[in-house]
Amino acid sequence: MATIGGCLLMAASLLVACTSPAPSPGPSPARPTVSGVPASGGGPSPTAAQTTTAAPTGTSTTSAPGTSTTAPNPVSIPALIAKTYDGHGLRLGSEGGSTDAYREYAVTYQGSGLTISGRIAIPRGRGPFPAVVTAHGYVDPAAYVNGQTMLRERDYLARHGYVVLHVDYRNHAQSSRDPNADADLRIGYTEDVINAALALQKDPRVIPDRIGLVGRSMGGGVVYNALIVRPGLFKAAVAYSPVSSDAVDNFDRWVRRDPARSGVAKEVIARLGTPEAQPRAWADVSPRTFFGRISDPLMIHHGTLDEDCPIQWSRDTVAALKAAGRDVTFYVYPGERHTFVGQWPLSIRRTTAFLDAHLR
Repeated sequence: MATIGGCLLMAASLLVACTSPAPSPGPSPARPTVSGVPASGGGPSPTAAQTTTAAPTGTSTTSAPGTSTTAPNPVSIPALIAKTYDGHGLRLGSEGGSTDAYREYAVTYQGSGLTISGRIAIPRGRGPFPAVVTAHGYVDPAAYVNGQTMLRERDYLARHGYVVLHVDYRNHAQSSRDPNADADLRIGYTEDVINAALALQKDPRVIPDRIGLVGRSMGGGVVYNALIVRPGLFKAAVAYSPVSSDAVDNFDRWVRRDPARSGVAKEVIARLGTPEAQPRAWADVSPRTFFGRISDPLMIHHGTLDEDCPIQWSRDTVAALKAAGRDVTFYVYPGERHTFVGQWPLSIRRTTAFLDAHLR
């Protein structure tokens, strides 16, 4: 099932979608504590909160986040941090979907040895412009078509004067194939988004140090990872209805307890072990462990009736971000569901004002 903005899945810590979500399981007894707060069960956050309190950061297999004493597991955030990123070669394809406010094109760019497809909206008028990369939620890659999701966000932001690059991700639309994506927890989606920003930096229509990131659902997890892996690349980021910042939440909800996903679950466990047996390995695929690396402001929107990603996940994430001394603004939308319908206009106005404050 593909909803507006997609269904779910965190790019560096989980694998598959919530097309038919099971009830959210409780935390397993062996789950680690990360970033100074429990992996589950954090208290509620205020409707809007800013935080600047300092706190130590933590990681399970490194002496400091991103400083590994041994070679990191390839399926881990430390491995993403250690990578070299080379996004380049942004190339416009056929035009389609243009309006009186912007021109829209199919687009490709290169990064990490792959070609990634997407859609780009370029405001009419004289540039260069600030830019936003959009990271979509889950849609079955076999059914996904170029630029399928986040249409309303892209239109609104482009009309507001932003170049908007929507990333299809590897294995989607015209992007290169990555046969190991599922077994590798789809950590490559984070690479694709980082390379998108680097490719934009080289384009003369874009102000290179004025790039933001907006992700929805699964793409919210990509947002967390990208801010951790390349601090300072995105000057501000927004997550709508995001997945959990604890990898175990996502794995339990959509993979481990779904008989149809048993093959994927076995592949993941072969790489990492079970969360109970290898809590340190699972902490290393959880963004929450590395929140202390984030240097850029983040806004999170979440509805209280989200049927796919429980709002408690964002409450726990915000508590962890506060404990790590990060700059986070959290908006709670009473009665709003996963796809944001009734209160979407309010949320996008808040998003645009937030981006303007940091990108203009």
